[in-house]
Amino acid sequence: MNTRFFALGLVGGLTCLTCPLALAQDDGQTAFNNSCRTCHTVKEGDNRQGPNLAGIVGRKAGSLPDYNYSSSMKQSGITWDEANLDQFIANPDQVVKGNSMKPYGGITDAAQRKTIIEFLKSGD
Repeated sequence: MNTRFFALGLVGGLTCLTCPLALAQDDGQTAFNNSCRTCHTVKEGDNRQGPNLAGIVGRKAGSLPDYNYSSSMKQSGITWDEANLDQFIANPDQVVKGNSMKPYGGITDAAQRKTIIEFLKSGD
C-alpha cells in the first residue's frame, strides 16, 4: 500500500466528518433562499412582503407587532411548531384559509421542507 495515498485518504476522511453539519446548514440556507427569500428574511425586524421568520418556531401565528397580517392568520390560533410549519410550507391554503401567501403554492418535497424548517430552527 502506498502510504502517501493512505495518508491523503485518512486526512480527507477526517475532514469530511465535519462537513455534514456545514452542508446541512448551507442546504437549508439555499432551500430557504430558493423558496422563501423573495418575501421573507430570517433577520429580526426585517419585514418585507412577508414577515421575518426569525424565531418562528414557538411563535404564535400573526403575532409580530410590526407586520400587517391577514385576519385569517391572526385568528388562526396556531403556534408554529415543526409539524404545522411542515404542513403550511406544503400547502398554506390548507392550513390557513385566506392567508396572504399568493402566489406561493407550497413545496411538495418533504425533504426540502424539513431542510427549510431545520434552517429556521437554527436561527441563522
